[in-house]
Amino acid sequence: MLVVDDEAPLVRLVQEYLRRDGLWVEATGNGPDAVQMVAELEPTVVVLDLGLPGMDGVEVCRRIRTFSDCYVIMLTARADEVDRLIGLSVGADDYVTKPFSPRELVLRVRAMLRRSRPESAAERHRHRAGALMVDTSAREVWLDDSQVELTPTEFELLSALITEPGTAKSRRELITQVWGEEWIGDEHLVDVHIGNLRRKIHDDPAWPRFIHTVRGVGYKLRTGE
Repeated sequence: MLVVDDEAPLVRLVQEYLRRDGLWVEATGNGPDAVQMVAELEPTVVVLDLGLPGMDGVEVCRRIRTFSDCYVIMLTARADEVDRLIGLSVGADDYVTKPFSPRELVLRVRAMLRRSRPESAAERHRHRAGALMVDTSAREVWLDDSQVELTPTEFELLSALITEPGTAKSRRELITQVWGEEWIGDEHLVDVHIGNLRRKIHDDPAWPRFIHTVRGVGYKLRTGE
C-alpha cells in the first residue's frame, strides 16, 4: 500500500502501525510522485492526504482513477463537509479527518483488504436488473451493451443491492456490508456513493429505473424497468 502525506512525523507513525500489522507500506510526500508510484507499484490501498505540495489530493485521486481501481482513503484536516464530498466525487472510497487514531486507520485499511479477497466458485454469479447486469466474478457492470466503469466501492455497493433485489437496506446495513463492521463515521457517506453510482448508470433519482430511495430506511434495487 502507499501513504501520501507531506507531514513526515505522521507518515512515520502511520507506516509503523501498518507495518506492525504485517502490511507492506511505501510513502511519498507530494502529489506528482504519488501518481507515478501508484502506476509503478500498483498498490491495493492508497492513503491520500487532501493538502499536498505540487498537486492536491483531489487531482491526484482524479489522475489515479484514469488507470487504477485501487482503494483510496482520503485524509483531510478540513472539517467542512464540502471538502469531503469533493474528495469522494473523484473516486475516493473513504475519508478520515485529522487528527485520527492510527489504529482506526489500520482497521479501515484491513476492512478494504478483506473486500479484495477473491470470491469462491459458489459466489460467482451474474445478477440482472432490467438492462443492468453485474458480474460479481469478473467484477464487471454492463448497462445495455455498454460496460460501466465503477470504483471498487461503487461496485461493492451495487453488488450489495443487486444480490438482494427488492430488499430495502439501511445505510448502516450497507456500511457494514461494504465498508466493514469496524467502520465508524458519518453514515451519509453512503448517499454520496449512491449519487455517484446513479450518475454512472444513468439512473435519475426522480424517476429511478434501478436504485430506489426508501424514506426513513435507505435504498433498494428493483429488478423491473
